[in-house]
Amino acid sequence: MPIRQGRYTLSLTSMPGIAGYASVAGKKENEGPMKNKFDHVYDDGSAGEKSWEKAESIIHGDAVSRAIGKAGVSAKDIDVIFAGDLLNQCIGTTFGIRELGIPFAGMYGACSTMALSIAAAAVCIDAKIAQTAVASTSSHFCSAEKQFRMPLEYGGQRTPTSQWTATAAGAVVISDCQTRARVEKIIIGRIQDYGIKDPNNMGAAMAPVNAKLTPWGIPESLTEYFTGGII
Repeated sequence: MPIRQGRYTLSLTSMPGIAGYASVAGKKENEGPMKNKFDHVYDDGSAGEKSWEKAESIIHGDAVSRAIGKAGVSAKDIDVIFAGDLLNQCIGTTFGIRELGIPFAGMYGACSTMALSIAAAAVCIDAKIAQTAVASTSSHFCSAEKQFRMPLEYGGQRTPTSQWTATAAGAVVISDCQTRARVEKIIIGRIQDYGIKDPNNMGAAMAPVNAKLTPWGIPESLTEYFTGGII
């Protein structure tokens, strides 16, 4: 059972394991340093569909199916899936996994959706609410531009600080298996508003967590945790 330690930390006594995982990505992502790490790459950003949103559904469902397959189980063996994306009502996720018939809990944490989904899934496993769970997320550059900025057809000028949302999806299968990759503790932080008002400058809103790094590359707020303490 999960045990609360400190203000933000939950210790998972059974340390749920990652039984399977998969990632799929788009052409631009395949040009980066992680190009040899993806399970599949979509050279066509539309994934053969007529809209960016439908394309995102395809890649999300693909990542989930691949992770389940690599875990050596089937969709009927999954008790719950915690998943989400950047679109309204998690529509990309919904249409991507609906054919699998898995009990679905929609998650929306923007950039933290994958971590949030893993945390929720791991807690369910540790509390024995579920035996096997999936955590997954996706994004698509073109659907995100339409959602948060301007549709690409508009031809708007990109600001120097604008971000490139990944066209990709990732999924993990979590269970009580004993694997090398396990979830021992989770930390749920608090909201910290630094007053960033430029909607195009997402980097400035995210920079503070990286600006306060120790010589070991660990955020100062987590130093005590990694040296044996609990926050």
